[in-house]
Amino acid sequence: MRIGVVFPQTEITADPAAVRDFAQAAEGLGFDHLLVYDHVLGAKPSKDRQSGVYTHNDMFHEVFVMLGFIAGFTSRIELATGILVLPQRQTALAAKQAAEVDVLSGGRMRLGIGVGWNPVEFGALGEDFSDRGARCAEQIELLRALWTQELVTFEGRWHKVTDAGLNPLPVQRPIPIWIGGGAEQTLSRIGRLGDGWIYPGYAPRPDDEARRKLDTIGKHADEAGRDRGQIGLEKVFGLAEGPLDELAGNMDAWKQVGATHVSVSTMGAGLRSPDEHIEAIRRIKGAVQGV
Repeated sequence: MRIGVVFPQTEITADPAAVRDFAQAAEGLGFDHLLVYDHVLGAKPSKDRQSGVYTHNDMFHEVFVMLGFIAGFTSRIELATGILVLPQRQTALAAKQAAEVDVLSGGRMRLGIGVGWNPVEFGALGEDFSDRGARCAEQIELLRALWTQELVTFEGRWHKVTDAGLNPLPVQRPIPIWIGGGAEQTLSRIGRLGDGWIYPGYAPRPDDEARRKLDTIGKHADEAGRDRGQIGLEKVFGLAEGPLDELAGNMDAWKQVGATHVSVSTMGAGLRSPDEHIEAIRRIKGAVQGV
């Protein structure tokens, strides 16, 4: 099982040195991957808007730009989005950006995607919130074509490409696509199309609902003629969610139900500086040795 940390987007500050120091510390400590959350815009909350975890008060570095930056001073750690809100982006541009990170990092990109929850963000980016799920499935198909073919001709419901392609192509052909979320339509999409599932929420141990959803993904994979055993599972833990001495046991419990990746987030734990986040991942590394 691969163990990573969540990049503390909302608490790292805008200082590029803090970004560098955290990423280098994560790699130096031996973590396998760095998982990065995504938002382009934060909306001011109101009674007329769907509420979510983040608002305009939460800082987010743009994920592709930042991962390209991090690629330049790391050499081993995998760079993963978890999740990128794909349907609010132009598909060919997202393909280009992900491919570029993969090239600059020497093949270390993993694209975790989801459909998002913020209609204000979609509207500001000129994309339709209402059809984002169905459009996401078509985006996945086009992404893989663009990452593996020199020239692509593609016509779907929302996309048309005529004899065009990316240059350079990514190192990984295709870049792995993991999908976050827990809705029934999402589980179907993971089983049919995903390389892995990023499990939503911070439940410390797998419960009956998690097992049911894993089985649902497996059934959709079976129906699509895919090997359900080849679909990865990532569980994200929050440092603020429970005692550190229980973390290794909780990780092992998820490993028993098929988790291939786990990550730990230090956000929301009352840490006051980038240095405190770095010290926290040092403690995490010590607590999970041997998992």
